[in-house]
Amino acid sequence: MNELEFNIRLYLIGTMKSWTDRIDSTDQLTPQRFIFNAMTELFDSLSDDDLELIRLRYMERLTLSEVASRHLLNERTIRNHTNPTIKQVKKIIKQGNELSIKQKSP
Repeated sequence: MNELEFNIRLYLIGTMKSWTDRIDSTDQLTPQRFIFNAMTELFDSLSDDDLELIRLRYMERLTLSEVASRHLLNERTIRNHTNPTIKQVKKIIKQGNELSIKQKSP
């Protein structure tokens, strides 16, 4: 499981929130809190249908073809609905990692 899939799964099952709450007991913006907040904003902005496509891909681990078949759509349509979200999640994780590095630097 790669970092992207791991973070999406943690977020969707609610584990990311509980871990973030445990780690982050201060008012300081930790990398974990940054990622959680940004993912919440992103996932809250999705339609129910787009969120379902993400769930099928990353929670049930279905291929694009399997998701397309389930929704009677073609793979390109599934990609068009999921790729922007996935690109945003990658960007969020990268920014969180950069924040972590900055906070560790003297």
